[in-house]
Amino acid sequence: MTKTNLARTLREPAELVAKGLAPASALPALERVAAHYAVAITPDLVELIETTDPDDPIARQFVPTAAELDVQPGESADPIGDHPHSPVPGIVHRYPDRVLFKLVHVCAVYCRFCFRREMVGPGKENALSDSAYRVAIDYIRSHGEIWEVILTGGDPLMLSPRRMSEIMADLAAIDHVKIIRLHTRVPVADPARVSNEMVAALKVEGATTWVALHANHARELTGTARAACARLVDAGIPMVSQSVLLRGVNDNIAALSDLMRAFVECRIKPYYLHHGDLAPGTVHLRTTLAEGQDLMRQLRGRLSGLCQPDYVIDIPGGAGKSPVGPNYVSVAQNIADDAREAGGETRYRIVDYCGDVHLYPPEERAGAEMRAGLRMEKRT
Repeated sequence: MTKTNLARTLREPAELVAKGLAPASALPALERVAAHYAVAITPDLVELIETTDPDDPIARQFVPTAAELDVQPGESADPIGDHPHSPVPGIVHRYPDRVLFKLVHVCAVYCRFCFRREMVGPGKENALSDSAYRVAIDYIRSHGEIWEVILTGGDPLMLSPRRMSEIMADLAAIDHVKIIRLHTRVPVADPARVSNEMVAALKVEGATTWVALHANHARELTGTARAACARLVDAGIPMVSQSVLLRGVNDNIAALSDLMRAFVECRIKPYYLHHGDLAPGTVHLRTTLAEGQDLMRQLRGRLSGLCQPDYVIDIPGGAGKSPVGPNYVSVAQNIADDAREAGGETRYRIVDYCGDVHLYPPEERAGAEMRAGLRMEKRT
């Protein structure tokens, strides 16, 4: 397997200019951005960027811009409220049966829209200390309701296979932990890191491993990225996807369809499509909820059910995820009072994927139920 080329990752604004990823005139602004938010673009992703396209969707995700200096009211360093739900360092316990376990605070690549952009990268703590790790493991062990542990960060696949194997064994040894899920961008950002040794480290007795891949555009799923995912799936590790709806990246039905189909082709089940979080300096990348709902309506009508993610928003402040996809059903009318009292149904309007409206139950059934209700009333 090819040795990882992470050492050649671009990290400085001057390097971006030298590679043609940003104009020289932008350098002063980019240096101000990089002083606050981490920058890293791996060679695998650099190769995907069309430098002649000012609207390239890969560049838009990873190349910093002066727009990040525009912080809007309502944007927050902790937009989804991790801190209020962190009982000990490294643990976020928002939902009863699962916890986030933030092992590291570094990534192979730094997304310009990241909701943890204030918490990751150079100048921040790289990983949990040994003592903090032990406290976190003790917390998981002492809370029997925790069925699933989600490894995040940062990116957990930045750890070595040896360290990952130790962590997986520690978690699998806890009787009530049955699922270990890893959230990662590494298979697309630096596929060589998904080595046979890493795959073996993720397989553990006593718990089932899942991997959630973060990708936002079909072009990220290159041949080498698909091979990295295949190594995981072929080893018996199921995969799901998570994506963020991003203006200028995947906010049109063609790009979103291509992405979801690419996931399914890789044996990755589309899982979450996140509405953009209120992270500082990201307003230029966020869509509106209405735009997202319209895209989900179009996706439902065009693509296989295998390709349908849940469109969700993380409610600011820590209240958790809520589905915000389009609602296809609304109350139309109640069947006549006399029929309803005899057990008649409420009628609904159901909108199909073409936008046409249908009544349910159909007119014929509703009329029959009303007549049946009237007959029952006469007999009594």
